[in-house]
Amino acid sequence: MAGSLEGKVALVTGGGSGIGRASALAFAREGAKVVVADVQVKGGEETARMIKDTGHEAVFVKADVSKASDVEKLISTAVRTYNRLDCAHNNAGIEGASASTADCTEENWDRVIDINLKGVWLCMKYEIPQMLRQKGGAIVNTSSVAGLVGFRDMPAYCASKGGIIQLTRTAALEYAARGIRVNAVCPGVIRTPMVERVTGGKQEFEAQFIGLEPAGRLGTPEEVAEAVVWLCSDAASFVMGHPMVVDGGLVSQ
Repeated sequence: MAGSLEGKVALVTGGGSGIGRASALAFAREGAKVVVADVQVKGGEETARMIKDTGHEAVFVKADVSKASDVEKLISTAVRTYNRLDCAHNNAGIEGASASTADCTEENWDRVIDINLKGVWLCMKYEIPQMLRQKGGAIVNTSSVAGLVGFRDMPAYCASKGGIIQLTRTAALEYAARGIRVNAVCPGVIRTPMVERVTGGKQEFEAQFIGLEPAGRLGTPEEVAEAVVWLCSDAASFVMGHPMVVDGGLVSQ
């Protein structure tokens, strides 16, 4: 796929680490200019530097995707910097606190939904008008296998990720005839800082996660990034509204 996005401009939210960083690097490898967005400045700036070190173009923009003003500024900065926006990976998200449905606090529920689900909606709200002006574009939203199957003690996270799938399908239907393709990726258990926080770095907890995976291992951010880049490329020109599972077989059980 080398050079599949040559001359394109790609935006990645949550680009400071994990899947977002891998996606940003993959977009750059394929020839895109990359706008890296994250609320964490250090990680986001580091990703942008990593891209520049490979000889490609990148800019970092600090943005909290749960705030409309931040997202509007993010999209306007991307367009002001590179004159257009061709691809967007709306990836920023958090796991929230672990608790059963009855014990989940309202504060935790609101925070997870605001970042994971409202954040994806806000990104599309401002990305889509720009893509319409250009008469085309591709959007990939990060959902999860937790949007397809239930997980104990993660009610807000599961709800947010399931909502992303339905939001993706809705937007795909609305804009398919207008040149904008909207899809989602549903990662399984991927070796990211989020998973490391959940396991606390303890081997026994990691082993439990590995036990969920028929592949017998955790996935890598790069494996998810390959799916994201493909969905944004012309090779996926007839793929719309699809929640692509990248999970080592987890939901096939």
